[in-house]
Amino acid sequence: MRAVSEGGAGPQGAARRPELLRVRGRSVAWVPPLLLLVAIVAVDFRTSSDFRILSWIVLVPGIAAAICGVWGTALFAVLAPATYLAADAALPKEYQAGIPDLVLAGIGGVLATLACVVRVREEQRMLHIQDVAETIRRTVLRPLPPGWGGLEHAEVYLAADSEARVGGDFYDIQTGLYGTRVILGDVQGKGLAAVEAAAALLGTFREAGYHEPDLATVAQRLEVRMQRQIRMRTALGGQDGDRFATAVLIGFPDDEPDAVDALLLGHESPLVVGPDGVRSLPPGRHGLPLGLGELDPVDGPPPVHRVSLRPGETLLLTTDGVTEARDGEDVFFPLAPEVAAAVAADPENARPRRLVDFVRDGTLRHCGGHLADDTTVFAVRRRRTGVGNTDGIGRKQS
Repeated sequence: MRAVSEGGAGPQGAARRPELLRVRGRSVAWVPPLLLLVAIVAVDFRTSSDFRILSWIVLVPGIAAAICGVWGTALFAVLAPATYLAADAALPKEYQAGIPDLVLAGIGGVLATLACVVRVREEQRMLHIQDVAETIRRTVLRPLPPGWGGLEHAEVYLAADSEARVGGDFYDIQTGLYGTRVILGDVQGKGLAAVEAAAALLGTFREAGYHEPDLATVAQRLEVRMQRQIRMRTALGGQDGDRFATAVLIGFPDDEPDAVDALLLGHESPLVVGPDGVRSLPPGRHGLPLGLGELDPVDGPPPVHRVSLRPGETLLLTTDGVTEARDGEDVFFPLAPEVAAAVAADPENARPRRLVDFVRDGTLRHCGGHLADDTTVFAVRRRRTGVGNTDGIGRKQS
């Protein structure tokens, strides 16, 4: 989810045309062209015949076409020639410009109205595209209810392409028969093919994460799904033969409320953030990215690391849009030191919502707001009163 983008979709998903120059919810886009019209007439009446600007009235519909709607522009297209006719007639005969400039003002109004029609249609088309992108985003990255799966969580998705609003980063929380599972991943590449791969992996995770007892089996299911996706896209003529996805899987077992299971597939280790500082998950053998499992010389899935968590500690998962964000001197964003300093200054910064906001703001500040890649920040920790399965389906874990 791209939290810093502004949507064109309304509450019900319908596209809404953005209104310019609004004051207290009311459009005042008509004010600039009206002021220009009055100013032109006033200046023309106060200048000599050597400086006639009454014909500049032709600019008024043009300004309206840029900021007003079609009907507002049409109104100024009529008002401008009418004002010209009245003002020119009020001048002494020797100062009157006559019919040529009146015709120019009329033609300018017609052309401005047509230009406004084209502009509004293009706005509606772009808003429709944004609405479709928003629907895709909410389908792939579904909204997560507060406390879902017995977890306190916060997440933010920043798309490098502010118009696309969705890319190859993906994340989800899935309740299940054997505890709650979390995934965060990043599909290599951009475009619709990356979005399609992310959607396929999320669909598999939501099923396997619910039914499979072992996190390693979930990883195997994801690897098979990625291989199938690659083969299908290649058969359709796509250039997906070398596509892969990095991912990190986290399991919150119900039998050990103070521990988590972690399995990394080519992804950077999550950070454990708490009042006592910041640490990485223990190193060990990690699996290859999804789609490259056939290259792994070790037979079988990578091991699952069980890590103990202290009270108040939060898992911070990010994609490489955070760790590879660069400033003007080409220096990477120092994620761990920055987070450690923030938690040392205020232990409450370890809370998921505050932690995600801090990392988001720090990343954008470090790169000057110019993201080179899609960026996801995801923080999650177990609620002290949480339960494993809260979706009301299957065996309830407590």
